[in-house]
Amino acid sequence: MTILTTARLRLEAISDHHFDGLFKMNSQPEVMRYITGKPETPTETRAMIERVKARWTEYGFSWWSFIETDSDEIIGAGCIQHLGRDPANPLEIGWRLRKDKWGLGYASEAAQAMAAFAFDKLEADSLYAVCHQDNHGSAHVMKKLGMQYRGTEHWYEMDTAVWSMDKAAWRAKE
Repeated sequence: MTILTTARLRLEAISDHHFDGLFKMNSQPEVMRYITGKPETPTETRAMIERVKARWTEYGFSWWSFIETDSDEIIGAGCIQHLGRDPANPLEIGWRLRKDKWGLGYASEAAQAMAAFAFDKLEADSLYAVCHQDNHGSAHVMKKLGMQYRGTEHWYEMDTAVWSMDKAAWRAKE
């Protein structure tokens, strides 16, 4: 499974030994506000880890834990996955961070690495991202990544803001 590195982060495929750090993040109401609307339980975090491990095995990509290299702590998570979790759909990029790490550039740093993986290693033609319409922080990261706003669509049981970029736009940034 692919490990990605950035100036301040190591992105490791989510695994069982990441439970404590992932639960610490996913149990924060502010982190989950725009994702599910409620903190995760330990059972939900364990089930997520099992789903993610299965996707890594099946597809060769899924969710990473973001490990801050200075502290060796899990400070976030992000993914390349099929939009809507359906292999018939294009690839999607996504992320979340512990509240105490918001606004420090970690999401953009990780998103750059994950997008490079999608375009360079997976040879994706395009990459999508969705967020709750009120999640201006995530939308800012999408814009900073070079994505273009497409409009509102229904994904993950809610109306979401949809952003995308194609391989040519990604290459033009390099």
